[in-house]
Amino acid sequence: MSNAFIELIKKRRTIYNLGNTLPVSEEHVTNLIKEAVKHSPSSFNSQTSRVVVLFGEEHQKLWNITKETLRAIVPAEAFAATEQKINSFAAGAGSILFFEDMAVVKGLQEQFAAYADNFPIWSEQASGIAQFAVWAALAQENIGASLQHYNPLIDNKVQKEWGTPDSWLLRAQMVFGSINAPAGDKGFMDDEARFKIFK
Repeated sequence: MSNAFIELIKKRRTIYNLGNTLPVSEEHVTNLIKEAVKHSPSSFNSQTSRVVVLFGEEHQKLWNITKETLRAIVPAEAFAATEQKINSFAAGAGSILFFEDMAVVKGLQEQFAAYADNFPIWSEQASGIAQFAVWAALAQENIGASLQHYNPLIDNKVQKEWGTPDSWLLRAQMVFGSINAPAGDKGFMDDEARFKIFK
């Protein structure tokens, strides 16, 4: 099966061995992220996704915050492995913080009470779509990335450091950079266990 979009989906992989160089400018990366998020669908076109992009020292700051937060809760004898993992993220060129604006979600819950329970779920779906869109856009430019979730442990420190509004809920952190080593082989479960087709 040959389809350019499917091929791009296949190209998007979790890359752990990242470097701090980029094949394109930081401005180009920023524009890619903006366009990918802007054109990602959301329920009621609510556009709940919010993004903070960090390069250079700001990117390093994020992973230093994460490391020190974890140092306080990870047993000392196990911290070396944790530190090595965090350092591998810090080795990248930048990070993307994905948030959802819960003020918008709350407003929709009040405006459309019949769907109130669904709006937080739809917000999570919108965030996932935006994350995937950005990841695929980066992959198309041969930029490696991996998606991390140190929220809610780092939420308060992130809000304080970058001045994000109280209503912005941190959902994921995507680190990106040059691909120092490709992703390994990916296994798949049998189609018969995953898909049902009726005609």
